[in-house]
Amino acid sequence: MNRGEVIRHPYAQSVAALIDAALQGADDKLGHDTVVLDLREFVDSFDALVLSSGRNDRQVRSIAEEVERLVDLAIGIKPLRVEGWATGEWIALDYGDVIVHVFDEATRDYYDLEHLWSAAPAFRRERLA
Repeated sequence: MNRGEVIRHPYAQSVAALIDAALQGADDKLGHDTVVLDLREFVDSFDALVLSSGRNDRQVRSIAEEVERLVDLAIGIKPLRVEGWATGEWIALDYGDVIVHVFDEATRDYYDLEHLWSAAPAFRRERLA
């Protein structure tokens, strides 16, 4: 699949459910440029990155909270580790197989993880109405 196509998960069921919950959480809190990078061919320690952006630190925290809430509701797990809560510029939720990154726009542009992992398949889901 090419960048920008609608996501169709070829993942294990629990990983797919986690990704779906993370995408829904970002969607519910109006995260933008949300993308899933499939890294199974590149690293052994996790399967995917979910990236989303908020316009300010409050929205970044809100997106991260909603992702955490919906993942817990969907599959009953909490992140193994959470980083970045204090500043709200970049919050990382580490679920083991999937790492969710929620950025403010400037921080996402600066670190440019999509460029770093540009060889990885990237999938986007159309925003639900």
